[in-house]
Amino acid sequence: MPGILIFGGTVEGRQEAERLHGLGESVTVSVTSRYARTLLPGDIPCRVGALDESAMREYLKSFMPEKVIDATHPFAVNATRNIQACCRALKIPYARIERPKGAHPWLNDIMHVKDSESAAKALCSTEGNVLLTTGSNTLKIYCDAVDPKRLWARVLPTHRALSLCEEAGLEPSHIIAMQGPFSAELNDAIYAMKDISVMVTKDSGDAGGVSEKVAPALAREIQVIMIDRPGEDVYAG
Repeated sequence: MPGILIFGGTVEGRQEAERLHGLGESVTVSVTSRYARTLLPGDIPCRVGALDESAMREYLKSFMPEKVIDATHPFAVNATRNIQACCRALKIPYARIERPKGAHPWLNDIMHVKDSESAAKALCSTEGNVLLTTGSNTLKIYCDAVDPKRLWARVLPTHRALSLCEEAGLEPSHIIAMQGPFSAELNDAIYAMKDISVMVTKDSGDAGGVSEKVAPALAREIQVIMIDRPGEDVYAG
């Protein structure tokens, strides 16, 4: 029986799935990794695996949910575009859960850039050790622009993430494989342990622990480079 389909393994997606499931709604969640599946309650149906636009359209045709909720990450721009395009084509009602941006006093004390390429370019004008907290998918961009010996990367403790670290040229001792959330105290300890001079992050909002990363970094006079969120043209079906 058709129900509600939620895209995204984010905190917001999990919370919405659990809320609707608790209300007795028929809910299915689509996530891209087996790890994301483990974070959902076992009694909530879940599809695992990445989908391009063509595969997503076929999946939605076979499912034909009553409604699609897009709870993908703020930086998963291509996923949101594909979901919107498929919902338009199939005339499926669509809603977007947008992670709120925090209003923080330090926003004018950090460097803002538009993407990973811009962040890597900015790093070329800095000195000292760099902590990358932007995930494993873009590591090669940074390793191609900056001496990898300067870089430490905090990534998920998954085989894929570790493989991407190796492919990018990071030494094993420069990989911090951990699953968040991370407290300000833990971030501060990592900055001290690795003698970090520059920290690169994304504007992933309070749910992504951005304040817990930035505040202790600035307290240590660490330069912060933040990749701002991409703009979205949201389809409301």
